[in-house]
Amino acid sequence: MSFRDRVDAGRRLAERLGAFRARSPVILGLPRGGVPVAAEVAQALGAPLDVLIVRKLGVPWHPELGFGAIGEGGIIVLNRDLVRDIGLTPPEIQEVTTVEQAELERRVRRYREGRPAVDLEGRTVVLVDDGIATGFTVRAAVEVARRRGAGRVVVAVPVASPRVVEDLRSLADEVIVLEAQEAFMAVGQFYWDFPQTSDEEVTRLLSSLSRAPVPVSTVGGDPVRACEIELVTARLAGDLATPAHPIGIVVFAHGSGSSRFSPRNRAVALALNRAGLGTLLFDLLMPQEELDRTNVFDIRLLAQRLVGATRWLQEQPEAKDLPVGYFGASTGAAAALVAAAELPEVIVAVVSRGGRPDLAGRRLADVRAPTLLIVGGHDEAVLEMNRSAQALLHCPNDLAIVAGATHLFEEAGALDQVATLAVAWFTRYLAGSDPAPGVL
Repeated sequence: MSFRDRVDAGRRLAERLGAFRARSPVILGLPRGGVPVAAEVAQALGAPLDVLIVRKLGVPWHPELGFGAIGEGGIIVLNRDLVRDIGLTPPEIQEVTTVEQAELERRVRRYREGRPAVDLEGRTVVLVDDGIATGFTVRAAVEVARRRGAGRVVVAVPVASPRVVEDLRSLADEVIVLEAQEAFMAVGQFYWDFPQTSDEEVTRLLSSLSRAPVPVSTVGGDPVRACEIELVTARLAGDLATPAHPIGIVVFAHGSGSSRFSPRNRAVALALNRAGLGTLLFDLLMPQEELDRTNVFDIRLLAQRLVGATRWLQEQPEAKDLPVGYFGASTGAAAALVAAAELPEVIVAVVSRGGRPDLAGRRLADVRAPTLLIVGGHDEAVLEMNRSAQALLHCPNDLAIVAGATHLFEEAGALDQVATLAVAWFTRYLAGSDPAPGVL
């Protein structure tokens, strides 16, 4: 026996995946047995945990033989060669799909309890199971993750058949297996204790780890103050940090699918705190609003929330009379620019990280706050969007390119460069002091 139980396997797998912490991954467990393993990995890496629910489509007269699979969002993966060879008709495919779709939706409702799926767009996704025997489910899961926009797909399991591992290497970007043994009959043979995982356990683990359990940063040894931002139409959760003698305060606008728990934004916020700047990270939407995906990309709505949060901030004792800046990421950058145009007398500076300033549209011309656009050198499409948007800005502005970085700045040292640039920009305009030579 290789592992005591799934918890033991998850902890040992987490040790192997330690380097992934810097990539801010999303951990997806394959229900049900893969979720306890994935939970240990997510907790160790400070990453959000979710499930990737895949249902096999079995041949009607031979259910164990899969001719395809379905995933959330209406995603269907078919083995078209097999479908052709065995003569499956469209009505037969539809009949099997309808049955499995109903079961998939039942599991989604049971496991997530109304929470939206974690957005995979551009993210490093780590698919975790308790082991791989035939590999059909994992192969389908890799395809589903890619269709949901994953930037990089990694398969990580405690044990697998060597033959399956080789097959997966041609599909996933990376395959990590602790043990690949030839004498492979079943996953359970490698565990001392291998009970069936219940729906209740899956639900409990997802409920506790569905958001990244990222510790709040500290300023002067004191925890960040958790707060509730009360607006006319919403009550938004936030974290407000202010050093002893702040020179200004920066409000963060996260991108689509993210939240105030964004590890990248928190890393930048901590750098700003250390430089004497206060920070406010908050959720732009209430949990129930996140269920409607159109809200996540409604720049006008997000900008209104940002304006409201800024007005709320100005009434707080620790932030009163402080100059305010905005730090926006992805779609949050567009919201920050629109909000800055709405508050020309309040917002002193704006920084965009891997942003979509183009989504601010005509309001770009109305921005008066000095604006810094930070883009990864390998994020070519977004880089062109930022260059086009920069041409429409009439305020003092600059475009900083982080060489070798991709959209999420996961490369070694890339996020540190973002933090350095942001500190210099905000220090320059919020505190009125020049940055260090060579920084900008």
